[in-house]
Amino acid sequence: MTHIAKGANAPVPTAPLRIAVGRRQVPGAPLVEAAALLLDAAGAVRRDADLVFRGLPAHPSGALRHLGTGDGDGQVAEWLELDLPRVEANVRRILIAGYCDGAAFGAVPGLYAQVVAADGSPVTHYDVTDAATETAFVLGEFYRRDGGWRFRAVGQGYDTGVAGLARDFGGGAAWTAPGPNGRPASGPTPLDGVTKATAGPIPEAGPDGTGKPFPHAPVVASKAIPGPVPAPVPAGAPP
Repeated sequence: MTHIAKGANAPVPTAPLRIAVGRRQVPGAPLVEAAALLLDAAGAVRRDADLVFRGLPAHPSGALRHLGTGDGDGQVAEWLELDLPRVEANVRRILIAGYCDGAAFGAVPGLYAQVVAADGSPVTHYDVTDAATETAFVLGEFYRRDGGWRFRAVGQGYDTGVAGLARDFGGGAAWTAPGPNGRPASGPTPLDGVTKATAGPIPEAGPDGTGKPFPHAPVVASKAIPGPVPAPVPAGAPP
């Protein structure tokens, strides 16, 4: 697994992937919800459906889904599933963002984004270390390069919440009934109607770069909570 710092990037396989937007599981810590924005060459969503989050849990192309929340090994995360071979040709970038429930990201312990392969093996990991007063955060982005895909650690926050994301990238109408902190109202749970058969292969357990058993991506069942999330590995650990 490759650990990357803010501004750095790493290649990812052009294959189905899962992405965790997570934090340490600390009592009373703010809830972080995950979202993805599919952007065209102009850096904007083409339509409201290009925003995927809890209220709009699946992209029409089938390339991207919001899976729900999982916890384990002292971590809690929201999960997105991204099938890169199914991404439409005129989508050039896919932002991975989070928005915070009732607090700023400076109060979120151990915020991170991690990309996991379909077989459960970790691909790349970014720890956010400089969050402060932001209520929405672009953690990273997938982007096309030389016929493949790469993941970049962005680390850009917005004090204006999802309104700031909508201003910069569009999709404002999809963020329904934002509250005072800019958090959109959650829609139907994305786990409704999602079955084990449609969620893809069940990852097998395996070691991470440190040799510690690695809790992998969630197994999704209808109206069930995904399983353990991957625990971040200390930045000094070998990739």
